Amino acid sequence: MLACRVLDPVNEPVRHAEFAVTDAAGRPVVSGGADPYGSFVTTVPAGEYRLAVSADGYTPYRATTQVAENTLASLGDVTLQVARPPELPGAGDWEIESAHSSIGFTARHIGLARIHGQFKSFAGVIRVADPVERSAMHVVIDAASIDTNMRMRDDHLRSADFLDVERFPTLEFYSERFLHKGGNRWAVTGALSLHGVTRTVTLDTEYLGLGNGMEGEVRAACRATTELHRDDFTVNWQTMLARGIAVVGPSIRVDLDVQVVRKG
Repeated sequence: MLACRVLDPVNEPVRHAEFAVTDAAGRPVVSGGADPYGSFVTTVPAGEYRLAVSADGYTPYRATTQVAENTLASLGDVTLQVARPPELPGAGDWEIESAHSSIGFTARHIGLARIHGQFKSFAGVIRVADPVERSAMHVVIDAASIDTNMRMRDDHLRSADFLDVERFPTLEFYSERFLHKGGNRWAVTGALSLHGVTRTVTLDTEYLGLGNGMEGEVRAACRATTELHRDDFTVNWQTMLARGIAVVGPSIRVDLDVQVVRKG
Protein backbone atom coordinates (compact mmCIF):
# COMPACT_ATOMS: atom_id res chain seq x y z
CA MET A 1 0.00 0.00 0.00
CA LEU A 2 1.03 3.59 -0.68
CA ALA A 3 -0.21 6.43 1.53
CA CYS A 4 0.33 10.03 2.58
CA ARG A 5 -1.50 12.99 4.10
CA VAL A 6 -1.44 16.44 2.52
CA LEU A 7 -1.27 19.56 4.68
CA ASP A 8 -1.02 23.29 4.03
CA PRO A 9 1.68 25.47 5.66
CA VAL A 10 -0.42 25.87 8.85
CA ASN A 11 -0.94 22.09 9.14
CA GLU A 12 -4.54 22.05 7.93
CA PRO A 13 -5.57 19.24 5.54
CA VAL A 14 -5.77 20.12 1.85
CA ARG A 15 -9.10 18.49 1.05
CA HIS A 16 -9.07 19.28 -2.67
CA ALA A 17 -5.60 17.80 -3.34
CA GLU A 18 -5.30 15.54 -6.40
CA PHE A 19 -2.95 12.54 -6.66
CA ALA A 20 -1.38 10.82 -9.62
CA VAL A 21 0.75 7.66 -9.27
CA THR A 22 2.93 6.43 -12.13
CA ASP A 23 5.30 3.48 -12.36
CA ALA A 24 9.04 3.66 -13.00
CA ALA A 25 8.40 3.84 -16.77
CA GLY A 26 6.07 6.83 -16.36
CA ARG A 27 2.88 4.88 -17.07
CA PRO A 28 -0.25 5.99 -15.10
CA VAL A 29 -1.21 3.54 -12.34
CA VAL A 30 -3.87 5.29 -10.26
CA SER A 31 -5.19 8.80 -9.61
CA GLY A 32 -7.76 10.40 -7.36
CA GLY A 33 -8.47 12.97 -4.70
CA ALA A 34 -7.80 13.33 -1.00
CA ASP A 35 -10.43 12.47 1.61
CA PRO A 36 -11.76 15.16 4.01
CA TYR A 37 -8.66 14.69 6.16
CA GLY A 38 -6.28 15.27 3.24
CA SER A 39 -5.30 11.59 3.16
CA PHE A 40 -4.69 9.30 0.22
CA VAL A 41 -4.29 5.51 0.35
CA THR A 42 -4.04 3.12 -2.57
CA THR A 43 -3.03 -0.48 -3.21
CA VAL A 44 -0.38 -1.15 -5.84
CA PRO A 45 1.86 -4.10 -6.78
CA ALA A 46 5.36 -4.10 -5.30
CA GLY A 47 7.73 -1.80 -7.17
CA GLU A 48 9.01 1.74 -7.60
CA TYR A 49 6.49 4.55 -8.01
CA ARG A 50 6.37 8.29 -8.58
CA LEU A 51 3.74 10.29 -6.74
CA ALA A 52 2.57 13.73 -7.85
CA VAL A 53 0.33 15.84 -5.60
CA SER A 54 -1.34 19.03 -6.84
CA ALA A 55 -3.95 21.49 -5.60
CA ASP A 56 -5.14 24.91 -6.76
CA GLY A 57 -3.03 27.66 -5.26
CA TYR A 58 -0.14 25.38 -4.22
CA THR A 59 3.18 24.36 -5.74
CA PRO A 60 3.00 20.71 -6.94
CA TYR A 61 4.82 18.07 -4.88
CA ARG A 62 6.62 15.08 -6.41
CA ALA A 63 8.32 12.11 -4.78
CA THR A 64 9.65 8.66 -5.66
CA THR A 65 9.15 5.71 -3.32
CA GLN A 66 9.63 1.96 -3.21
CA VAL A 67 6.67 -0.24 -2.27
CA ALA A 68 7.54 -3.70 -0.93
CA GLU A 69 5.30 -6.76 -0.92
CA ASN A 70 2.72 -6.82 1.92
CA THR A 71 3.92 -3.52 3.46
CA LEU A 72 2.66 0.03 3.84
CA ALA A 73 4.87 2.64 2.17
CA SER A 74 3.88 5.89 3.85
CA LEU A 75 5.27 9.26 2.88
CA GLY A 76 3.80 10.69 6.10
CA ASP A 77 2.69 14.31 6.12
CA VAL A 78 3.36 16.17 2.89
CA THR A 79 3.25 19.98 3.23
CA LEU A 80 2.31 21.90 0.11
CA GLN A 81 3.72 25.39 -0.24
CA VAL A 82 1.51 28.23 -1.40
CA ALA A 83 2.25 28.95 -5.05
CA ARG A 84 3.20 32.43 -6.15
CA PRO A 85 0.25 33.82 -8.13
CA PRO A 86 0.92 34.48 -11.82
CA GLU A 87 1.74 38.05 -12.81
CA LEU A 88 -1.42 40.09 -13.36
CA PRO A 89 -2.09 42.02 -16.57
CA GLY A 90 -1.06 45.67 -16.56
CA ALA A 91 -3.57 48.50 -16.38
CA GLY A 92 -5.17 49.45 -19.68
CA ASP A 93 -7.60 48.10 -22.26
CA TRP A 94 -7.39 44.43 -23.25
CA GLU A 95 -9.43 43.02 -26.13
CA ILE A 96 -10.81 39.47 -26.29
CA GLU A 97 -9.05 37.64 -29.12
CA SER A 98 -11.91 35.54 -30.51
CA ALA A 99 -9.69 33.35 -32.71
CA HIS A 100 -8.12 31.87 -29.58
CA SER A 101 -11.14 32.06 -27.26
CA SER A 102 -14.34 30.08 -26.90
CA ILE A 103 -17.73 30.44 -25.22
CA GLY A 104 -19.18 26.96 -24.83
CA PHE A 105 -22.17 25.48 -23.04
CA THR A 106 -23.54 22.10 -22.01
CA ALA A 107 -27.20 21.12 -21.56
CA ARG A 108 -28.82 17.89 -20.40
CA HIS A 109 -30.91 16.02 -22.98
CA ILE A 110 -33.72 13.60 -22.01
CA GLY A 111 -32.18 13.28 -18.56
CA LEU A 112 -29.25 11.24 -19.88
CA ALA A 113 -26.94 12.68 -22.51
CA ARG A 114 -25.23 16.05 -22.61
CA ILE A 115 -25.44 18.31 -25.66
CA HIS A 116 -22.43 20.58 -26.22
CA GLY A 117 -22.50 23.84 -28.13
CA GLN A 118 -20.84 27.20 -28.52
CA PHE A 119 -21.33 30.76 -29.68
CA LYS A 120 -19.04 31.37 -32.62
CA SER A 121 -19.25 35.16 -32.84
CA PHE A 122 -18.51 37.47 -29.91
CA ALA A 123 -16.40 40.46 -28.91
CA GLY A 124 -15.36 42.05 -25.66
CA VAL A 125 -13.02 44.41 -23.86
CA ILE A 126 -11.59 44.32 -20.33
CA ARG A 127 -10.43 47.60 -18.85
CA VAL A 128 -7.84 46.48 -16.30
CA ALA A 129 -7.44 48.89 -13.40
CA ASP A 130 -4.87 49.29 -10.65
CA PRO A 131 -5.77 47.54 -8.42
CA VAL A 132 -7.25 44.81 -10.61
CA GLU A 133 -10.29 44.53 -8.32
CA ARG A 134 -11.55 47.81 -9.84
CA SER A 135 -11.48 46.48 -13.39
CA ALA A 136 -14.49 46.36 -15.73
CA MET A 137 -15.45 44.22 -18.71
CA HIS A 138 -18.08 44.22 -21.43
CA VAL A 139 -18.80 41.25 -23.69
CA VAL A 140 -21.31 41.09 -26.57
CA ILE A 141 -22.33 37.73 -28.06
CA ASP A 142 -24.16 37.26 -31.37
CA ALA A 143 -27.14 35.08 -30.38
CA ALA A 144 -27.61 33.78 -33.94
CA SER A 145 -24.08 32.33 -33.90
CA ILE A 146 -25.17 29.48 -31.62
CA ASP A 147 -23.83 26.16 -32.93
CA THR A 148 -24.49 22.64 -31.61
CA ASN A 149 -23.36 20.93 -34.82
CA MET A 150 -26.95 20.14 -35.87
CA ARG A 151 -28.75 22.60 -38.13
CA MET A 152 -32.34 21.66 -37.17
CA ARG A 153 -31.58 21.97 -33.45
CA ASP A 154 -29.71 25.27 -33.95
CA ASP A 155 -32.65 26.74 -35.91
CA HIS A 156 -34.94 25.75 -33.02
CA LEU A 157 -32.60 27.36 -30.49
CA ARG A 158 -32.69 30.59 -32.53
CA SER A 159 -36.49 30.58 -32.64
CA ALA A 160 -38.96 32.24 -30.26
CA ASP A 161 -39.03 28.99 -28.20
CA PHE A 162 -35.51 29.70 -26.96
CA LEU A 163 -33.23 32.67 -27.75
CA ASP A 164 -35.68 34.48 -30.08
CA VAL A 165 -32.80 36.06 -31.98
CA GLU A 166 -35.03 38.31 -34.09
CA ARG A 167 -36.18 40.18 -30.96
CA PHE A 168 -33.00 39.73 -28.92
CA PRO A 169 -30.03 39.57 -31.34
CA THR A 170 -27.32 39.74 -28.66
CA LEU A 171 -26.38 38.47 -25.23
CA GLU A 172 -24.39 40.96 -23.15
CA PHE A 173 -22.33 40.67 -19.98
CA TYR A 174 -21.07 43.68 -18.06
CA SER A 175 -19.04 43.50 -14.85
CA GLU A 176 -17.32 45.89 -12.45
CA ARG A 177 -16.78 43.37 -9.63
CA PHE A 178 -13.52 41.41 -9.67
CA LEU A 179 -12.94 39.57 -6.38
CA HIS A 180 -9.65 37.78 -5.68
CA LYS A 181 -10.37 34.47 -3.94
CA GLY A 182 -6.72 33.49 -3.41
CA GLY A 183 -4.02 32.01 -5.61
CA ASN A 184 -5.12 32.19 -9.22
CA ARG A 185 -8.87 32.06 -8.43
CA TRP A 186 -11.16 35.03 -9.04
CA ALA A 187 -14.89 35.65 -8.91
CA VAL A 188 -16.14 38.00 -11.64
CA THR A 189 -19.70 39.15 -10.94
CA GLY A 190 -21.80 41.11 -13.40
CA ALA A 191 -25.09 41.58 -15.21
CA LEU A 192 -25.99 39.13 -17.98
CA SER A 193 -28.70 40.24 -20.41
CA LEU A 194 -30.27 37.29 -22.24
CA HIS A 195 -33.67 36.97 -23.90
CA GLY A 196 -34.64 40.47 -22.72
CA VAL A 197 -33.96 39.66 -19.06
CA THR A 198 -30.97 40.84 -16.97
CA ARG A 199 -29.72 38.80 -14.02
CA THR A 200 -26.64 38.85 -11.81
CA VAL A 201 -24.16 36.11 -12.72
CA THR A 202 -20.82 35.15 -11.15
CA LEU A 203 -18.04 33.57 -13.20
CA ASP A 204 -15.78 31.20 -11.24
CA THR A 205 -12.52 32.19 -12.91
CA GLU A 206 -9.03 30.70 -13.05
CA TYR A 207 -6.39 33.20 -14.16
CA LEU A 208 -3.66 31.48 -16.19
CA GLY A 209 -1.09 34.27 -16.50
CA LEU A 210 0.70 36.28 -19.18
CA GLY A 211 2.46 35.24 -22.36
CA ASN A 212 3.61 36.49 -25.74
CA GLY A 213 2.04 35.68 -29.09
CA MET A 214 3.67 34.89 -32.42
CA GLU A 215 4.26 38.57 -33.15
CA GLY A 216 5.47 39.44 -29.67
CA GLU A 217 2.13 40.84 -28.51
CA VAL A 218 1.32 40.56 -24.80
CA ARG A 219 -1.52 38.16 -24.01
CA ALA A 220 -3.33 37.09 -20.86
CA ALA A 221 -5.54 34.02 -20.48
CA CYS A 222 -8.17 32.64 -18.15
CA ARG A 223 -10.77 29.90 -17.82
CA ALA A 224 -14.20 30.49 -16.29
CA THR A 225 -17.41 28.62 -15.64
CA THR A 226 -20.92 29.36 -14.38
CA GLU A 227 -24.35 27.77 -14.35
CA LEU A 228 -27.47 29.44 -15.72
CA HIS A 229 -31.07 28.47 -15.00
CA ARG A 230 -33.29 28.85 -18.06
CA ASP A 231 -36.34 29.98 -16.07
CA ASP A 232 -34.37 32.93 -14.70
CA PHE A 233 -34.23 34.31 -18.25
CA THR A 234 -37.76 33.18 -19.26
CA VAL A 235 -36.28 30.63 -21.67
CA ASN A 236 -38.79 28.09 -20.41
CA TRP A 237 -39.87 26.09 -23.47
CA GLN A 238 -40.24 22.47 -22.47
CA THR A 239 -41.53 19.15 -23.75
CA MET A 240 -41.85 16.11 -21.55
CA LEU A 241 -41.31 12.50 -22.54
CA ALA A 242 -44.03 9.95 -21.82
CA ARG A 243 -42.30 8.89 -18.60
CA GLY A 244 -42.19 12.46 -17.27
CA ILE A 245 -38.57 13.30 -18.15
CA ALA A 246 -37.84 16.74 -19.59
CA VAL A 247 -36.34 16.83 -23.08
CA VAL A 248 -34.13 19.79 -22.11
CA GLY A 249 -32.65 20.19 -18.63
CA PRO A 250 -33.45 23.27 -16.52
CA SER A 251 -29.85 24.49 -16.20
CA ILE A 252 -27.04 25.24 -18.62
CA ARG A 253 -23.34 25.01 -17.77
CA VAL A 254 -21.23 27.68 -19.45
CA ASP A 255 -17.47 27.22 -19.97
CA LEU A 256 -15.20 29.97 -21.23
CA ASP A 257 -11.60 29.85 -22.43
CA VAL A 258 -10.44 33.39 -23.05
CA GLN A 259 -7.31 35.07 -24.35
CA VAL A 260 -7.04 38.84 -24.29
CA VAL A 261 -4.55 41.05 -26.13
CA ARG A 262 -3.43 44.43 -24.89
CA LYS A 263 -4.67 47.18 -27.17
CA GLY A 264 -2.11 49.62 -28.44
